Amino acid sequence: MSAPNTVQRATLWALGLLERYRYIKFGIVGASGTVVNLLVLHFGHEYLFNQIEAGYNKPYFSLALAITLATLNNFTWNRLWTWADRVRTLEAGEVHPVSLRLLGMEFGQYVTASAFGSALQYVLTLLLSNTMDYRLANIIAILAASVSNFLANDRWTFKRHKR
Repeated sequence: MSAPNTVQRATLWALGLLERYRYIKFGIVGASGTVVNLLVLHFGHEYLFNQIEAGYNKPYFSLALAITLATLNNFTWNRLWTWADRVRTLEAGEVHPVSLRLLGMEFGQYVTASAFGSALQYVLTLLLSNTMDYRLANIIAILAASVSNFLANDRWTFKRHKR
């Protein structure tokens, strides 16, 4: 009888930790974006852009597509989960319909705030792919860019609004 209580307490503790530490949520969303990034990067480099990129032996176009789709994935989940308490559609406890204008503005801010990290990821991946597999180089570059992406989006895109 005590085992379920221990499991329940541990589960509630873990959920509480997630709620208190936004960076953990950001990391989980980032992990999903990393999966999207790697899948698109691999598919693009090995199949979609194979003929174009074979001459360069670098994933130039595949990497740009992978970063774009991962950014879209991350914006969606960060807006819905990581910073759900800060989205501008929530006012005085009431949920208002999302306007396309507001969504577009937030997405523009997110992309702008993430631009440094995206550029860093792009350049680091290409540089590191000289000495290692491009997928491993991409993972290292993603980790390097994640801190700047979190700080920029926490302070600007999803900043706290004065009530």
